[in-house]
Amino acid sequence: MGTEQIRRWESGALAHAVSDPFAQGPLPWLREGERYFDDGQLVPWYVELGCGQSSGGTVPAQRAAGPRTADDVHGQIKGFASAGAVAPGESIDFRVTVSPPQHFGVDVYRIGHYAGDGAAKITTSPRLSGIVQPAPLSADRTVSCHHWWLSWRLQIPSYWSPGAYVAVLTTDDGFRSHIPFTVRDFEPADLLLVLPDVTWQAYNLFPEDGATGASLYHAWDGDGRLLGEPDAAVAVSFDRPYAGAGMPLHVGHAYDFIRWAERYGYDLAYADTRDLHAGRVDPARHRGLVFPGHDEYWSVPMRRHATAARDAGTSLVFLSANTMYWQVELAPSVSGEPDRMLRCRKRQGPGKSALWRDQGPPEQELLGIQYVGRVPGAWPLVVQNSDHWLWDATGTQDGDEVPGLVAGEADRYFPRAPLPPHTERILLAHSPYRDAGSVRRHQETSLYRAPSGALVFAAGTFAWSPALGRPGHTSPVIQRATANLLDRICKRD
Repeated sequence: MGTEQIRRWESGALAHAVSDPFAQGPLPWLREGERYFDDGQLVPWYVELGCGQSSGGTVPAQRAAGPRTADDVHGQIKGFASAGAVAPGESIDFRVTVSPPQHFGVDVYRIGHYAGDGAAKITTSPRLSGIVQPAPLSADRTVSCHHWWLSWRLQIPSYWSPGAYVAVLTTDDGFRSHIPFTVRDFEPADLLLVLPDVTWQAYNLFPEDGATGASLYHAWDGDGRLLGEPDAAVAVSFDRPYAGAGMPLHVGHAYDFIRWAERYGYDLAYADTRDLHAGRVDPARHRGLVFPGHDEYWSVPMRRHATAARDAGTSLVFLSANTMYWQVELAPSVSGEPDRMLRCRKRQGPGKSALWRDQGPPEQELLGIQYVGRVPGAWPLVVQNSDHWLWDATGTQDGDEVPGLVAGEADRYFPRAPLPPHTERILLAHSPYRDAGSVRRHQETSLYRAPSGALVFAAGTFAWSPALGRPGHTSPVIQRATANLLDRICKRD
């Protein structure tokens, strides 16, 4: 099938990108290739468009020249890491395919503020010999590249700072792809940032080739048409690249928080959700756990460990919406590596769905609110209880609107669902909007104090983290409110 028949704006990447109206490239080297439809709509940085027609008309030429993004049809350069998170002193393996075979290099960046650059180059690989790796294996919609040969092993020096990293792969002829990974840190720190790698993998449609790729949302039929959830994968593997540019959908939300938090000097440690699942996170070492981005897929151990953290006095901060919606299982890969396979049956087959609210205690029992639905466009967040300390120094009054802060997806309080145990509880925003069917709904932002003293905050919207500093979407109100929350958790004067 030719690339002209696989139109990325009909694919899983853009299908989900519409729920993230702020999906701009958070990193300087990814902002070079932004394109616009003739109606002015920005195409997200991780969507590479070919020549053709969009629903709005002809796609114009790229605004600025830059390295070409590898695609999943030709596989000019694609790769994945042997682990999502690794500690200083350990090594991480990269398995990379290059077509046609040629030399390539890897530049490793760390995400942070870095005087506004958004990232800093930490190291560069030797010049590496690239090969065409075997075709991905596929069985029952599950795609895996676990059989690829090792391309480069990176030993993480003991002096590297923990954080979110991106390996940028570039071929001699100028094609580029990416591999995200985390350098974890279990040393005491005020805040532990938990990156949502389980949710990132659930959305991964690799290979986005019109034939074999599948996620927990989509798969292809024999004619290259994209199928929905009833025909999607039930299990997806971490042993494969991310589709398209090689970066996960919604990754920018986590990076938005990182850049802001590091700019203002918060004491951060780093882990991913599989660390939480495996019990490697010791909440006693931290005043708060921060979940900075879209974090929809939770296993039973993830929820158990987060609940135990709250009950032991560690605060929880959820900066997105639609958190803990699907209940999932993590299993070993075919080679026996733990937690390299993600399973979620969703609505396929008889019995209850895999929603948390159907399988066990609803998510509101931990979050304080829960998912209500998608939000078309961007709507204002309407401040409520403005005399609460979260809104201190924001200049807001009850009924004031923070433009564009209710977007993507939204949560609210469900009166018929159980509440978490609490000594104090308050709703800090009540924001009307209309859904895709023009039905009037509302979003809410929640904060409660558990009997242990822990605070649990849920933003209830996708747009909170982008408002911390993403160009064109920064809100001083949200910046101040987030600082008020974290400063109280960290007990800053």
